[in-house]
Amino acid sequence: AVLAGRTIANSPLVKTAFFGEDANWGRIIAALGRSGVGFDQHSVDIFFDDVLLVQNGLGRGAAAEAEATEMLKQKTFTVTIDLKSGEAEAEFYTCDLSLDYIKINADYRS
Repeated sequence: AVLAGRTIANSPLVKTAFFGEDANWGRIIAALGRSGVGFDQHSVDIFFDDVLLVQNGLGRGAAAEAEATEMLKQKTFTVTIDLKSGEAEAEFYTCDLSLDYIKINADYRS
């Protein structure tokens, strides 16, 4: 749970989707796969706050995605990923990744 959560929370593609208010759950699944954690892709549920966006590995359609996109306009929100493969839990805090952040950090050498 820790490895999966950390990989998702640190994913630049997930962070830029959050910044763009894009409920792109494929980026979350991709980060989950990149984590190396074993999971059944047909069992994954993803919630954005209380919006069930993915159920058993399948998107729940345009209405759920539109509702999740509206939720992403909030200052804070929760993403819950249920792999349905055990009792372990992990909680991570993350942030978005904006164009301004990239510009600021590209302007100097650290």
